[in-house]
Amino acid sequence: MEGLDSASAATMGTGGQLISVYPEELSFEFELGKPAYCDLKVVNNTEHHVAFKVKTTSPRKYFVRPNTSVVQPWDACTITVTLQAQKEYPPDMRCNDKFLLQSTKVPPITDVDELPPETFNKEGDKVVQELKLKVIYKAPTQLNDGNSEETGLTGAPRGSRQGSDSISVLNNSSIQEIQAVQRLKSERDAILQQNQQLQRELDMFRRRKGRRNDAGFSLTFSAFAGLVGLMLGFILNLALSSPPTA
Repeated sequence: MEGLDSASAATMGTGGQLISVYPEELSFEFELGKPAYCDLKVVNNTEHHVAFKVKTTSPRKYFVRPNTSVVQPWDACTITVTLQAQKEYPPDMRCNDKFLLQSTKVPPITDVDELPPETFNKEGDKVVQELKLKVIYKAPTQLNDGNSEETGLTGAPRGSRQGSDSISVLNNSSIQEIQAVQRLKSERDAILQQNQQLQRELDMFRRRKGRRNDAGFSLTFSAFAGLVGLMLGFILNLALSSPPTA
């Protein structure tokens, strides 16, 4: 999908794309445990009311507002796409998620609740246009800033090809270091969980052993007390049953 300026947008409004989107891809600054945001500007290139709807291949990862709306003639609106906080880095910081933006002409309405359910169904002569947007993940800015002093990236490039290679090596090494730290954290958490489980099992074994010892002592004491009671009862019965002496 190629970029559009204002002149080409007006030209396309006569029979080309109903809407144009800026930027042409979704770029997120990826950081573990934190949400990331990207704004898309949707421009109506026609003199008609145009409704649009946003779809994605990973709906659980993203929060889109508004995901459906109506843009008035020659007007524009902004879509905010939120990447939910993630627990791990994707391999090589690559993302295969895709977004699809559907658009179609509608009667002069401004309330999205008035759109019929079949608005974006491709039926009969109705035209439903589609724009595909890819997703790009970028490493956190502070990592690049922190390494720029060591590599001299803040200054002028020593050469166009050499500077590009240096940036590529820096980004790859930063990503690899981040992934290595993430793996070490995961292993540490797993070891801590195992230690906690072993400690719980040891405590449970000690409590069970203590209860068994208490039960053995109680049983022995009860048997001893019963034996003493029987002996006392036998002596008393013998004393009461013996005849008195003259």
